[in-house]
Amino acid sequence: MSFPFEALAACRAELEAEASANDPQGVFPTHGLARLRALGVLSAALPLASGGCWPDATPEAATGLLRLLRLVGQGSLALGRVVEGHVNALRLVSRYGSPAQCAALAADVREGALLGVWVTDGAHPLHLEQTAQGLILRGQKAFASGAGHVTRALVTARTQAGATGMLLVPVGQGCVIHPSIGGLSGMRGAGTGQCDFEGQSIAPHSLIGQVDDYLRQPEFSAGAWRAMAVALGGIERLTSVLRGQLAARGRAQAPAQLARIGHALIAAQTALDWTRKAALVATVQERYAAGDITATVNLARIAVERAGLEVIELVQRGLGLAAFIKTNVAERLTRDLATYLRQPAPDETLCEAAAWFTQRDLPPTEAFA
Repeated sequence: MSFPFEALAACRAELEAEASANDPQGVFPTHGLARLRALGVLSAALPLASGGCWPDATPEAATGLLRLLRLVGQGSLALGRVVEGHVNALRLVSRYGSPAQCAALAADVREGALLGVWVTDGAHPLHLEQTAQGLILRGQKAFASGAGHVTRALVTARTQAGATGMLLVPVGQGCVIHPSIGGLSGMRGAGTGQCDFEGQSIAPHSLIGQVDDYLRQPEFSAGAWRAMAVALGGIERLTSVLRGQLAARGRAQAPAQLARIGHALIAAQTALDWTRKAALVATVQERYAAGDITATVNLARIAVERAGLEVIELVQRGLGLAAFIKTNVAERLTRDLATYLRQPAPDETLCEAAAWFTQRDLPPTEAFA
């Protein structure tokens, strides 16, 4: 099946309007999610045989999913974060789950299930306990995007042997959702909260793969390209806002503003080029060494972060105080993008990638052009 990209692009303004309306109270974009569900966004990343849109591990899968996530990010970074988590969960189950687990999850997604990947521990780290009554979860997950809306979450939990296990657990009865962690300046509509799984019983078929699969490279690092694709959409949207608002003021032809517009366009294209390279290397993995995949995606992470931070500065300097007025869409977009770009361990990521490529060349992707 083909994906309706034109219909997704057409609802950007609708998604953006809901994001702005919901931002002050941090309300989750239920209408936008329903629109994406109806367009097939949640099922698009399924394996082709299970009703997805693209053949597995192909350039078409990389570029198709990149385009989808980029378009969602242009409309709402908060909604993009939720969709990205959903896709990440699908990817992990399809890679490490059994055929029966994959088939069951695909059926749930086709019926509208929303997935999440919740791996950040709360004050009491999540662990799995073997009791006489069976497997029991103890602890919490924090920074859980879509809390209260995700129906199944892929979580990591420490086993009694000290390893890291993956579980796909229903989110509903048996866990307590705290829908807001409070204090986040951006991405307020992503429903980021905490989930307390204390005492929840776990069926054996909820265990996904083998212990420590979640941390296995290159998949552990490679999946970051999907977050870049959503951020790319935000970078492109901010660049459009800069151009549009300067033109509306009659200031777009001022030399200093032209320079800002030019630098923003360069940054957006740089982010696109690096994201596309990371997507291709991470998706068509059999062509590349594991170290090349991990290091390429890590370099791309830093390139997209730098591009995003540059565009934020250009927008704020170009629009002046207007970029800080809460009724201006630029104000929310800069907060959302700055928050979204806060991925873990950027310095370590850069140094490890640079060390890998000190005596190796970057892997080519020109054959996919």
